[in-house]
Amino acid sequence: MNRSTGTDGTQSSTLRDEVPWSDSITGYDRQHRTIYLRILDACADNASVEEMAELILGIDPALEPIRARKAVRSHIDRANWMVTTGCNQLFAG
Repeated sequence: MNRSTGTDGTQSSTLRDEVPWSDSITGYDRQHRTIYLRILDACADNASVEEMAELILGIDPALEPIRARKAVRSHIDRANWMVTTGCNQLFAG
């Protein structure tokens, strides 16, 4: 399922519950780099999955707890990939 807006008012017609996975940086990654940064920042601040789902992804964890957990996990995984592996592609030659 796609989400049209986050609770912070940001517009994103393509925010997905499951991040499209690839061994290279995708258009989705480029479009949602701010989401990844916000997710990483929230993790560093020990935010709960519920907080990240609601405030960053715009998913109400009380109404959709399974979807919220899966979406947050998917975005955390991809954000971590971006900072450990994907960033090398950004700066490659």
